[in-house]
Amino acid sequence: MTTQNDAALTRLKALDWGGVETQIGNQGFALTGKLLSAADCRALTAAYDDASLFRSRVVMHHHGYGQGEYQYFTYPLPPLVAALRTAVYPHLAAIANRWMAALGNDRRFPKSHAGFLKDCHAGGQQRPTPLVLRYGEGDFNHLHQDLYGDIHFPLQLAILLDAPGLDFDGGEFTLTEQRPRMQSRVEVVPLERGHGVIFPVNERPVEGRRGVYRAKMRHGVSRVRRGHRHTLGIIFHDAA
Repeated sequence: MTTQNDAALTRLKALDWGGVETQIGNQGFALTGKLLSAADCRALTAAYDDASLFRSRVVMHHHGYGQGEYQYFTYPLPPLVAALRTAVYPHLAAIANRWMAALGNDRRFPKSHAGFLKDCHAGGQQRPTPLVLRYGEGDFNHLHQDLYGDIHFPLQLAILLDAPGLDFDGGEFTLTEQRPRMQSRVEVVPLERGHGVIFPVNERPVEGRRGVYRAKMRHGVSRVRRGHRHTLGIIFHDAA
């Protein structure tokens, strides 16, 4: 019998990872297509109300982050979340290492996610960072970066768990890229339920007329006009 994890991992294996790298290089993000089934999405959304699965809950307006809330999973992660995190990482590590070389940075990331987590934990970053975000009508998320310590992985994955136009209206995923001596560039990323987007945590290398430069990236969510919107966020570094 095919399990929930097997189906998601089969979809991941079918991804054109060279195409993912090209998309990020051209536009600052990459769309994965469908990664999770509707049943997967419903299960993760329902899990939000099970406090035993999470280590902490953040109400955004208490911290000036926007409106809405999110919860960080505790270890051990739910099997599907853990499987996605482990399977996606090696593909992104190869991209991340090429980024480090392009930026003249000596940092190189281990081939396996377990190896990278050892680095995080040795550096005092031991708290898991995968999370589920919940937005209701009127909620939004300010532009931000998910940096939780000195050690961070330069790419992350977000998967939309609700259906635009059916479960909610508005709530578009938004990216901004700050370029040296130029105005910021904005992208509104089209997502469907179960589909993912891969994007930079902090900065990415961009080829310019004078060579490679660092483009600072931030992401957020526009105001939800109707309904409820949930997102699974998979961040690869652990938090301090």
